[in-house]
Amino acid sequence: MTKDELLAHCLAKPGAWVDQPWEGDTVVKVGPKIFAFFGSGGGAETHGSVGVKCGPNRDSADEWLKRYPEDASVMAYIGRSGWNDLRFGGAIPDDEVLEAVDESYRLIVSKLPKKDRPA
Repeated sequence: MTKDELLAHCLAKPGAWVDQPWEGDTVVKVGPKIFAFFGSGGGAETHGSVGVKCGPNRDSADEWLKRYPEDASVMAYIGRSGWNDLRFGGAIPDDEVLEAVDESYRLIVSKLPKKDRPA
């Protein structure tokens, strides 16, 4: 899977849109909230990472760290809230990365006020 394919998967979600809140850093939002961080990527098209909410809390998200210690890490600053960086193009199967993106989207949408949720 490439970065472009993963980004396309994110953008196929209802209400998803790309933003660059920090120079050079790409994120995908639903409503006003981020559900996927791509960062600047440094040109890594086939071996990059995506930051996603991997669970409602740190304990749930830690399962990724146990299963993929080389390819999953706690995100800086927001990791305590269940956010991880997952490396694609490595040991984590593509379908699991896609499922993690789907779960991140679901978790973020569930916390949005009804007025901000996609139809």
